[in-house]
Amino acid sequence: MGVTLPGASHPLSTGEPPALHDRARDNLQFIRETMERAGAFTAISGQGMMAIGVLATAAAWIAARQPTRRGWLATWLAAAGFSAIVSLWAIVRKARDTGTPLLSGPGRKLVLGFSPPILVGALLTVALYRAGLDGILPGMWLLLYGTAVVCGGTFSVPIVPVMGVCFMALGAIAVLAPGAWGGRELAGGFGGFHLVFGAAIAWRYGG
Repeated sequence: MGVTLPGASHPLSTGEPPALHDRARDNLQFIRETMERAGAFTAISGQGMMAIGVLATAAAWIAARQPTRRGWLATWLAAAGFSAIVSLWAIVRKARDTGTPLLSGPGRKLVLGFSPPILVGALLTVALYRAGLDGILPGMWLLLYGTAVVCGGTFSVPIVPVMGVCFMALGAIAVLAPGAWGGRELAGGFGGFHLVFGAAIAWRYGG
């Protein structure tokens, strides 16, 4: 029978237990990552935004060649419908790939923050067009879309609200500047901003 001398390793020992500070660090990292996932909706798709930018750029080109205001409006409404479908598909796909819940936690808050300004914009579009004030539509669309992005983007990654502020600034120019050139502003906002910020989101956050 062997005798274990004082200070010698136990014969059945397989290694030193992990240091307390290492375990604490791992636990803190896990808690931090869990809080970040719970606090921000990260399934906003940069690639989806870029696709919307391409659609908006094409819509601006087509709308500028319409002989009537009705044709101009129909072009932009069609582009908005296609853009909504593309955006939703891209978000659902990214959420599925990353395991991000869509309608719980920050995803639900994002929808609740984004939806009211969009609904207001839809109602005002009808009212302003009927009143013959459709020249105000470009600025109103940019302002309310920017507001929706800021409100909903508060629950997403930080770059999203920044994009919303840019839309609001461009909308203010369209509404207040004399001789506003709505077509250019719509192309710059819905086309240019979506392309630039979409590329940044795809590069920084993936998808």
